[in-house]
Amino acid sequence: MAVASDSRVASRALMRIEGAGRVFRMGEVEVPALVDADMSINAGEFVVILGPSGSGKSTLLNLIGGTDRATCGHVWHGDSDLAGMSDGELTEYRRTVVGFVFQFYNLIPTLTAYENVQVATELVANALNPTEALAMVGLGERADHFPAQLSGGEQQRVAIARALAKRPALLLADEPTGALDLPMARNVLAILQRSNREQGLTIVLITHNPAIAGIADRVIRLVSGRVAEKRVNEKPLAAADVAW
Repeated sequence: MAVASDSRVASRALMRIEGAGRVFRMGEVEVPALVDADMSINAGEFVVILGPSGSGKSTLLNLIGGTDRATCGHVWHGDSDLAGMSDGELTEYRRTVVGFVFQFYNLIPTLTAYENVQVATELVANALNPTEALAMVGLGERADHFPAQLSGGEQQRVAIARALAKRPALLLADEPTGALDLPMARNVLAILQRSNREQGLTIVLITHNPAIAGIADRVIRLVSGRVAEKRVNEKPLAAADVAW
């Protein structure tokens, strides 16, 4: 395993994954999706988890996001081990700590862009106003439009606004550009990069596309459920320079 040295201070770790594994059972067969994963995610970092389909990316993201539990090992948020949380505590963690952005947007089709964001703001205290959140992603004038009236890139920006409106400590993005063409993808990546740099938002993005890894502070590459490489980008690319 190739591991690049990381000079960041360990005490800044927002998340620590220690020996985490996830096994799925199909009848009498056990299928390991993630094996003995060790890593940290530091506050204010932009981390890309890179790997092909079936490499364990989504499984790892689900463990970090508290939507699944590790079969073994630990997933720490600060001093709290997600593995030991009750269902209610995990629900509260997802509600107050984590923002999610999905590949296929997951917008409610019968609600306007404003209302889709508003749904998220009602879950937490001290949320952003939906109008402010939409303005952050350049969609202030599209607030009254329904998802079917928006392009794919615009729908993804609404999804980002919905996540940002919660003021999360950690934003998890699951293949957020997978359904977009390059110009739209650059736009979405630029919003994420700006949120990271200007607001200090910690972002973990998973992708199969190695071109996107260039924008990250740090890249963690998975192969067959195992961490195969960790590396630091000394000079991360601007989103506008991403090409494939």
